[in-house]
Amino acid sequence: MLTPPASLMIYVATRPVDFRKGADGLALLAKETLGHDPMKGVAVVFRAKRADRVKIVVWDGSGLVLYWKRLEGSAFKWPPVVDGVMRMNAAQLSALLAGMDWTRMHAPRIPQPKALA
Repeated sequence: MLTPPASLMIYVATRPVDFRKGADGLALLAKETLGHDPMKGVAVVFRAKRADRVKIVVWDGSGLVLYWKRLEGSAFKWPPVVDGVMRMNAAQLSALLAGMDWTRMHAPRIPQPKALA
């Protein structure tokens, strides 16, 4: 299971891509088409036409990493197919990769502490 750090910026390409592409091809696609360069410390999530597959490219500090997952017997919950990119947080990505409905994941609001008088 991939557990991304909470500070990782995660972008989702909302339109399906050709899953024959490898890490370099997806990184180039992310940079040129989506405007987000995985070599700059962001993770970019790609989906296949079949909703049961996901690929993620990210730079881990020493090299480009390609994470690939196929769900058996079910499908990932994806946003509507439109042109563009959307943001996702680390908790949502973990839920997506577990096959859960990530749209129900959100960070609870933490109230600001009151100043002591």
